[in-house]
Amino acid sequence: MIYLYTYVFTFGLILGSFYNVVSLRVPLKESIVSPPSHCPNCEKRLRAHELIPVFSYLIQKGQCRKCGYKISPFYPFFELLTALLFVYAFYHIGFQNELIIAWVFISLLVIITITDLHYQLIPNKILLFFLIILVPLRAIIPTDPWYDAYLGGLVGFTVLLLIALVSKGGMGGGDIKLFGVIGLALGVSGTLMTLFLAALIGSIVGVIFMFFGKVKKGVPFAFGPFIALGALISYFFKDDLITWYIQTFFI
Repeated sequence: MIYLYTYVFTFGLILGSFYNVVSLRVPLKESIVSPPSHCPNCEKRLRAHELIPVFSYLIQKGQCRKCGYKISPFYPFFELLTALLFVYAFYHIGFQNELIIAWVFISLLVIITITDLHYQLIPNKILLFFLIILVPLRAIIPTDPWYDAYLGGLVGFTVLLLIALVSKGGMGGGDIKLFGVIGLALGVSGTLMTLFLAALIGSIVGVIFMFFGKVKKGVPFAFGPFIALGALISYFFKDDLITWYIQTFFI
């Protein structure tokens, strides 16, 4: 099992590094293949030993070997986060087909979190890519009942669209389409719980940031990370949360 966890962790690190590239290049309509990874300041091409996820950052003390340019800690953070989430999904689900859905879902959430934090944008290309993957996957690895996933996608898209219309643009188009894709992984109840958790967490963080002057009232900020966090909590802990809520308030 130690070998398997190590393998999954390493697999997650490698994918996390790749997701950084995808997240930063796709919104700019750049190729994810060319040019190869390089220093954003001096454009020095990175060699193989400089591309080891997390470890290269630590060994190089977070800077370019040639020009000393400081590299953002976001890169190793999301590499490590992806690896840890992959390991937890494996621990939580085990050798079941649903693990494939979990890893695909985690990949989506990591990528849109990075794009939204950097550009306040959730690209249609990324959402379409994962939509194309999840639609047939949910036919092969169905929810119970089987239509709950597809109904969840419809409900997620419709509810967010209604919120956007009522609030007159208070919800971004990327968030609306994201909930349509999220619904395929979570089903109806999980999608609605994600919306509740994302709104709750986003409101709390927003108030704290406003208090410290990090954001201003009326100025939009990235909501994607809160959706991602709410979706992860809902995916892994939905049943536990529902049980806790019922036992706390109704028993």
